[in-house]
Amino acid sequence: GDKIKRFISIEAMINAKVVEALIIATPHYDHPVQGILGLKAGLHVLIEKPAGVYTKAVRVLNEVASETNKVFTIMYNQRTNPIYQKVKQMIDSGEVGELIRVNWVITDWFRSQASYNSGGWRATWAGEGGGVLLNQCPHQIDLIQWLCGPPSRVRGFADYGKYHDIEVEDDVTAFFEYASGATGTFTTSTGESPGTNRLEISGDLGKLLVENNELIFYQNQESLIAFTLNSEEGFEKPVFKILKIPMEGIETGHVGIIQNFVNAIISEEKQIAPGSEGINGLSLSNAIHLSSWTDDWVTLPIDEELFLTKLQEKISQSKYVKVTSDQVFDITGSH
Repeated sequence: GDKIKRFISIEAMINAKVVEALIIATPHYDHPVQGILGLKAGLHVLIEKPAGVYTKAVRVLNEVASETNKVFTIMYNQRTNPIYQKVKQMIDSGEVGELIRVNWVITDWFRSQASYNSGGWRATWAGEGGGVLLNQCPHQIDLIQWLCGPPSRVRGFADYGKYHDIEVEDDVTAFFEYASGATGTFTTSTGESPGTNRLEISGDLGKLLVENNELIFYQNQESLIAFTLNSEEGFEKPVFKILKIPMEGIETGHVGIIQNFVNAIISEEKQIAPGSEGINGLSLSNAIHLSSWTDDWVTLPIDEELFLTKLQEKISQSKYVKVTSDQVFDITGSH
């Protein structure tokens, strides 16, 4: 049979005209650069998460994608999880009522030092562009905005190299404020074990709890806001029922996203994770980083130039630099 063709570079592979689609699973900074190369060459493109390291580059990628008729997808495989699909459906349908608070504690990402040492590009500003926010957590950061919408402002607190000999963040707590008045917290770490993965979303009509692959709905019998205003009782709480929500379907993960990508190319199936939405989660992690670096609130949309300036400072001051900055910041794809 035919041997699998191998190429020395992405340019060589594209120029050989032997592929119709690219799956890009390279270090983070390369995702926008290589995505642009593929799209401009008339190929369909599926990129791994995150969409890039900084939103300015991803905005260019999205513009190129919007000017083609090619399918552009991002590997947000957690969107195939029936639990999160159900949560989204319950929020979007109004079953949870107006959002009051969202808390996600996701501290079960423990990594040893050996894990960080496994690749020269890992856990450096120049190579990876961040730590837990860019490597382990892009799925949850995407999901929190997919489910609850984007916050209007963010206050991020991060510890850099707290538990590991690395220069990037391995412990993060962020506070979100939404335009509606709702608030949120997001806590993550690679230095804690056994850790927790617990998502709570509270609304006027009840609370959703996702933990241990279960979805529980604490359903208020009436509007909390109305009860608060109208109750004659000083200490009574609204009556609620505890409902375990059954799941339909299975989590298809990477395979599900790849199949959806192929189906979108062949039969125009609706995309689960359109590539253009990759910028949403990245905006949120960029905001958390920027807030941590400036020790201040960050309003969304973020100041992209300020973020890039601060990131370049981190790279230039790095003791771990393994690539040159001109390789990193060439977002046009020309070398």
